[in-house]
Amino acid sequence: MTDNDVREFGGIRLERVREHVWEIPREGEMRVPARVLASESLLEQISGDKTLQQLRNATHLPGIADHAVCMPDGHQGYGFPVGGVGATDVETGCISPGAIGYDINCGVRMMRTNLTYEDLRGHEEELVDALFANIPSGLGGGGIVESGRETIEEILDRGVDWALEHGYAVEGDLAHCEDEGTRPDADPDAVSQKAKDRGKNQIGSLGSGNHFLEVQRVTDIYRPDVAAEFGLEPDQIVVLIHCGSRGLGHQVCSDYLRKIEQGHGDLLAELPDKELAAAPAGSELAQAYYGAMCAAINFAWVNRQLIMHRTRRVFERVFDRDWEAMEMELLYDVAHNIGKKEVHEVPVDESDRPVAPDEAVDRTERELYVHRKGATRAFPAGRPELPSAYRNVGQPIIIPGSMGAGSYVLRGGEHSLEVSFGSTAHGAGRTMSRTQAKQEYWGETVRDELRDQQKIYVKAQSGATVAEEAPGVYKDVDEVVRVSDELGIGDKVARTFPVCNIKG
Repeated sequence: MTDNDVREFGGIRLERVREHVWEIPREGEMRVPARVLASESLLEQISGDKTLQQLRNATHLPGIADHAVCMPDGHQGYGFPVGGVGATDVETGCISPGAIGYDINCGVRMMRTNLTYEDLRGHEEELVDALFANIPSGLGGGGIVESGRETIEEILDRGVDWALEHGYAVEGDLAHCEDEGTRPDADPDAVSQKAKDRGKNQIGSLGSGNHFLEVQRVTDIYRPDVAAEFGLEPDQIVVLIHCGSRGLGHQVCSDYLRKIEQGHGDLLAELPDKELAAAPAGSELAQAYYGAMCAAINFAWVNRQLIMHRTRRVFERVFDRDWEAMEMELLYDVAHNIGKKEVHEVPVDESDRPVAPDEAVDRTERELYVHRKGATRAFPAGRPELPSAYRNVGQPIIIPGSMGAGSYVLRGGEHSLEVSFGSTAHGAGRTMSRTQAKQEYWGETVRDELRDQQKIYVKAQSGATVAEEAPGVYKDVDEVVRVSDELGIGDKVARTFPVCNIKG
């Protein structure tokens, strides 16, 4: 190993395993090594905060298998890095709310249309104003539907199936959503009344922060055969929706972090960071949290579904035709803050001895809690969990960039299962805090420059929101996607570019 194959940041040593793969070797109380999937330039950015320390801390979780992994867009999070993936044994391991995140099932959905960019020209300001007026956004309450106790219980239990019954969805929406929009393990009774009260008036709302609805045009096609299967072609208009479970999901995470800290202090004492608080697999709290989390997942899918339903209605008014005539169909909806039980091949646990990065080891299938926090599932073709429409081509992956850069559609790569537990990046990844962004940028200036220089029309609740989400606060999404593509964990299919963007 040469000096070019070793990096050290803040006392943490990383060794190059191969191109774009860096390993933090197992030492001390680490149960497994950790790996960072990044180019040299992205690794420099990832090392600028506590991401590497948080990733190394995650390797202390009981039952963690193979490697803790950081995606190319990784940055510091709560306990567990954003862009992190950690898989723990469902029988001997644990489940950690902090390794899934507060915004449970924050995710993205893309809706395709048969409109072209030329069809949209001249309607940009009318469209962005109409979307902003009709899609609830910002902090606090306000949603598309106001729900009572019975409605919120049904949404938590049934997910998008509830939306179908009540006229907010069509069959094709369920068929093109991860898990068909319903987690069967959901347990509404495990969700506190406080969480339900926070969510009941937020169903069908974007929220604030980096959540958005963006109208985009397809600018590049990289794999024409896959793009055709996804229904994408150059100059086509698509709509991207990015949001999650609002206050309900946040409250679920808060509730169970507190309960786990109180009920499993012995496990907490063994971890290097209390923000990694975890419930032992098989415990009452592990089962309750998993059921509550799955219910919050259902809530988030309904949330995005209602926003898509309202978006269809807005397009009908602006373009004076039915949404069906515009073929406004869901391409895919995928979560990137989620924990799921999945079966993966992992090394046979024969001893505690460290193994070399390239050493061949026996592997076996095990059921795991796969924690993805700011990471997108990226299953390759043939995986039975995929919708029938995409099972032979691979799972669609949607990676948003900033509002001044392109976003990407990928498909699950053939090496994703062996490299990253079937995962890839979820976005560009921040390089600047919100506080610093507001010091560096003036929201109105950013908005005007986007409109005048790039013909991107942005509308938000405040100038501060625009400043916090300025293009300059994010990593280079092109570089993030290049690494994913070259590693074979998520293959480039198409690139899109913003036309209209609304934010909370």
